[in-house]
Amino acid sequence: MNMSDLQISLIAIGVVIIGGVVFYNWMQQRRYQRDTEDTFKRKYDDVLLGAGKSASKEERIEPQLGKRMLKDFQVKPSVEAMTPTEIDQPDSEPLVTNTESKRPVEVDRNGVVDYVAGIQSETSIATLDLAEMLQRKFDFGKPVRWFGKSDAGAPWEEITIETNFKGNYTSLRACLQFTDRSGPVSEVILSEFCDMIRNFAEYVNAVVDTPNIQQAHAQAVLLDQFCAEVDVMIGINIISKDGGAFTGTKIRALAEASGFKLEGGGVFGFREANHTVKFTLNNYESTPFLPDSIRTLTTNGITFLLDVPRVTNGKRVFDQMTHLSRIFATTLGGIMVDDNRIPLSDSGIDKIKQKLSGIQALMKSRDIPAGGEIALRLFV
Repeated sequence: MNMSDLQISLIAIGVVIIGGVVFYNWMQQRRYQRDTEDTFKRKYDDVLLGAGKSASKEERIEPQLGKRMLKDFQVKPSVEAMTPTEIDQPDSEPLVTNTESKRPVEVDRNGVVDYVAGIQSETSIATLDLAEMLQRKFDFGKPVRWFGKSDAGAPWEEITIETNFKGNYTSLRACLQFTDRSGPVSEVILSEFCDMIRNFAEYVNAVVDTPNIQQAHAQAVLLDQFCAEVDVMIGINIISKDGGAFTGTKIRALAEASGFKLEGGGVFGFREANHTVKFTLNNYESTPFLPDSIRTLTTNGITFLLDVPRVTNGKRVFDQMTHLSRIFATTLGGIMVDDNRIPLSDSGIDKIKQKLSGIQALMKSRDIPAGGEIALRLFV
């Protein structure tokens, strides 16, 4: 049977269409293949593999007695290193919070912990004028606090957004914290802070006193070095005697019966009567203790951690943590070890306690008592 010209044309058109579709699919496949190859050729840092790499020089590495339980810890910074410079002329009046009770608070009035800029005005400055300044307290990478007093004989009051802009002041202090656990404030940030203060003083027709930035930065570095030397965490690990695993349900039951509460971040916190954390109970492994998964969780160990600079009465708290560690070890069928999995003896624990006492005594000698308000500000 002979095909007509129409049939031949339709067949030819069909072949062309099919060929076009095949060619288009082939081109798409090639493009996707190239994109995939390009993607896998790129080199990304592996967060998990990079966790063990050395930190850069700029990054602070916090010492942990939990990691180096038996190493000697010596800190001998000179007394002169922390001597206040001309950062601030201390007033005799105490600083107080701006509350109905006017309750005194512990603050740095000597410019040792904060860069303190003063503003003096012949006329009253309303807190409403400070609204923009108060809202910029997170713009400088370190905490910013404002204080004011209504006249020369009045006490200083802390000014916050929560004070509802009540009050008028003739004297103001703007305080930028020198350092925290992320490192010291930079000269650039200090300059930006000074510019803000000077612009505000000009706006309210007031006299401003901004201390020397270079001296302030040098002081921030010295303070940061001291903080790094005393910034220690003490850890006690408990692992199974026979290499078995601890169950999450048993850990939680024992923790809650001992007074711990599961905190945000997947750790159990042991708190004092004033709700500050004494020490924490953590998973020895990387998996956090989360409410939704702790029922099915198993782990090779647990770790008690004490943040030395943030705890008052360190020896007493350490004794309490050690006592609970022994109870957990007995109940769970485990042993107390350091991070090298070496069993902790009584003499080893006593040595750790002596070092803890030395650190906290050094902090007290620098008027930064462990667990005090200034220490809680610095070690965050």
